[in-house]
Amino acid sequence: MLGIQFAIGAVNDLADAPRDALARPTKPIPSGAVSVGRARLVALAAATTGLGLAAVHGPTTLVIAALGLGLGLAYDLVLKPTPLSWLPFALGIPLVPLFAWAGAAGTVPAPVLVLALLAVPAGAGVAVANALADVDDDRAAGTRTVATALGPARAWWAATALLAGAWGAAVVALTMLGGGMGILRAAGSGAPGPGAGTDPLAVVGWVAIVASALLIAVGAALGRGPAAARRRAGWGVEAIGVVILGCGWVAVLEATDRLIA
Repeated sequence: MLGIQFAIGAVNDLADAPRDALARPTKPIPSGAVSVGRARLVALAAATTGLGLAAVHGPTTLVIAALGLGLGLAYDLVLKPTPLSWLPFALGIPLVPLFAWAGAAGTVPAPVLVLALLAVPAGAGVAVANALADVDDDRAAGTRTVATALGPARAWWAATALLAGAWGAAVVALTMLGGGMGILRAAGSGAPGPGAGTDPLAVVGWVAIVASALLIAVGAALGRGPAAARRRAGWGVEAIGVVILGCGWVAVLEATDRLIA
């Protein structure tokens, strides 16, 4: 996955180099710190390494890795300067838990499939927030993205609603899958079910879920600011919040034996 992300990032900088030369000249390629040829070599080597390592874990992992790479390249080369720039995020982020579980265990439990579905609105929200961060540069360059199409105010509301909805749906799904019992057992309530008794993993999971809500809220507050640097920081904080939400979600379900049973 690291190799695939390096490849997507390198191609993204290659595709953006002409625009960055005007709007963000300190980035590696416009500044001359990295040549176009070297960036292409990094992209090719990283993609080859990522797919090769994924293949070691079997065809399922390789297919998921290839889909993720394809979505990333589609974003870099085709969809980024369009109102559909959110689509690769919405489809690509759900592949991350599937990739991890297939690679580590060879199978994907049903709760992880639920997590992947919940990641669709979360990915779309992160994508809209990302586009909002660059809305000034995109407007100056005449690039039509989801943020320029909606306008900053509506783009902010869309991103915030998607992320808040994903968080709420994750908590509801967790409760329906039995994860809500984990915090009761963690508190020593003696609630019936697998693993009754103190469960530190459930506590850690719920703390992560609460922390993710705070991070998403902080990121949303930053994303509403007029300064581009502040908006970029905001979408980064929101992205971290989404990752922590996923980790906490898995931890709570693992504490209830729903994943390993």
